[in-house]
Amino acid sequence: MISVLFAVLTAISNGSASVLQRRAAATAPDSDAMRLSLIGHLLRKPVWLAGIGLVMVAAVCQAVALATGPIAVVQPIFVIELPMTLLIASYAFHSRLPRATWYGVAAVTVGLAVGLGSAAPTGGSETVEDLSWVPALIVTGLFEALLIAVALRTRKNTRAALLGLAAACAYALTAALLKDAVARLEGGSGVTAFFSSWQLYATAVAGIGALFLLQNALQAGSLVASQPMLTLGDALISITYGVTLFGESVRTGWWLLPELIAIALITAGCIELARSPLASGTSPPKPRAR
Repeated sequence: MISVLFAVLTAISNGSASVLQRRAAATAPDSDAMRLSLIGHLLRKPVWLAGIGLVMVAAVCQAVALATGPIAVVQPIFVIELPMTLLIASYAFHSRLPRATWYGVAAVTVGLAVGLGSAAPTGGSETVEDLSWVPALIVTGLFEALLIAVALRTRKNTRAALLGLAAACAYALTAALLKDAVARLEGGSGVTAFFSSWQLYATAVAGIGALFLLQNALQAGSLVASQPMLTLGDALISITYGVTLFGESVRTGWWLLPELIAIALITAGCIELARSPLASGTSPPKPRAR
């Protein structure tokens, strides 16, 4: 229950941060795409800095969640970050969510429940052997390089979707590295082992890379293009890391059918939610006075 609670808190913080970052990144010129100048532009935006503050809060909550639960359980819960953000934004803007948005919230929520109930992630070790990281990092690096190379040959929403998936992969890697590092806190020399582990510093590098890719995804196109790839990609790639690196198990066989249905529900829900004006960080239009 502790891992689920902190996973939910992480989702709320990350979802709110994405909206704030999207609002700032949308003002950046196209010439800043995939350049460090994009970060320089964003550093002058208070709304972006507020988003970064929420990212830091989310990182702490995520560390607690991963330290107390399997990665294949914790990471998929993050699909609720967009629904939670819209609910919070609707309260902040004193506006009512349209019926279609509520359908999106329901689709994501039901999809998450069906997906986790069908997959039933269990077991797994707390740490990973260093040699096991070698093929995982190589495959991840090649996959990221391919996504970025293809994204640079495209524009607008196609680029946003590809960079969103690249950011999702980097965030999933960050979570796996963070879980491995945090697990080393246990024991008499836990603090020393934690700060001397290469996984801790690799977490920082992967996290910065993920943040950079996310800003470019948000700058390239709409949330409708980037958010579903980011949300589903993070969940599915994290489950892959959980199974291959940490030895966690998920149900397969005929259970794949409800799992695919869950993915379809979450995808449809994310697309519908990302169309909301609140998701892009803007206030919805006020109703006309009668």
